[in-house]
Amino acid sequence: MERQRAVVELHVRITGTVQGVGFRWFVRERARRLGLAGWVRNMEDGSLEVAASGDEQQVELLRVELQRGPSGSRVKEVEDLEGPMQEPLAAPFEIAR
Repeated sequence: MERQRAVVELHVRITGTVQGVGFRWFVRERARRLGLAGWVRNMEDGSLEVAASGDEQQVELLRVELQRGPSGSRVKEVEDLEGPMQEPLAAPFEIAR
């Protein structure tokens, strides 16, 4: 009998040199390859916010990618944000405006 996989959520803020370097596109492509739902968006303070949900192992792989970032970026911190998501996250993963 196959074990049921847990669906987990990731909600983080990424600081550093993360805007103007293709980071949102990088996150969208990685998340879609991993089969995750959710979104990424620029914040006014120069950070990025990411919300994702899916298989626990895939979400953890995305977290590793977020800490690395695309070439040209410099990730200072990936900070977990408190509280549950207000609504279910939509698939496919998208860039929110």
